[in-house]
Amino acid sequence: MLENLNSWLILFPAGILAGILSSVTGLASLVSYPALLVIGVPPVFADVTNTAALVLTGLGSSISSQKELKNHKKELLKILPLTIIGSIFGSFILLIEPASSFTHIVPFFILFAGLLLLFPANKERKEIENQTLKKVNGKNSVILKKIAYVIAVFLVGAYGGYFGAAAGVIMLAIFSITSKSGFPVYNALKNVSLGFSNLVATIIYAFRSHIYWLLVIPLGAGLFLGGYIGPKIVRMLPEKIIKAAVALGAIILAASLFIQAY
Repeated sequence: MLENLNSWLILFPAGILAGILSSVTGLASLVSYPALLVIGVPPVFADVTNTAALVLTGLGSSISSQKELKNHKKELLKILPLTIIGSIFGSFILLIEPASSFTHIVPFFILFAGLLLLFPANKERKEIENQTLKKVNGKNSVILKKIAYVIAVFLVGAYGGYFGAAAGVIMLAIFSITSKSGFPVYNALKNVSLGFSNLVATIIYAFRSHIYWLLVIPLGAGLFLGGYIGPKIVRMLPEKIIKAAVALGAIILAASLFIQAY
């Protein structure tokens, strides 16, 4: 059976590593999803089981990130509805049209997000761009910018509910060019918002698909622990090193998914 002791011995350490990767880089899919495939879970069921387990990463990282979230609750409350509604939309799309039909596009999304992290706009450049936009277009430019941000976050939520591979990387890329806060803060916002996104998707999958709950236990326990450790690592490492690691991991994942798809 899939839910035997050997499976648990594989999934718990895989969950710890995936939880760290998820809460630091948004790349849990490099470990957790393949681990489920290795022990014999069919691809679509591995996707939904992985989503259920990833809820525990969001919980662990949320507990560990109280320092970063303390003064940014308003920003979080703006992001959560977008990712949750997007997740609902994406989850139902997955149940209607399996993610295999999307695999040809996903590698390019992930590659673009990884590369975007390597070339973020610095604060001075942002200020110059904002001043220029205000002079040229006034209020219209600000409105268009907000609309683009809302659509982008909603689409990441939908992508997370539909397929999910490196959704955290894509969200980090968006925050890196829109957020005025440092990496530890918007990384924490990413962890919490995607945690809720995964929770909503899990509730839908529980009624409309099949989740291997006995496998969620060891994988989720590991993800919780890794998710708790991740934010502590983010506080210690320089932002440039983390972003470079995220970009490298995204490129590797994109290449792997590209080979599988083509």
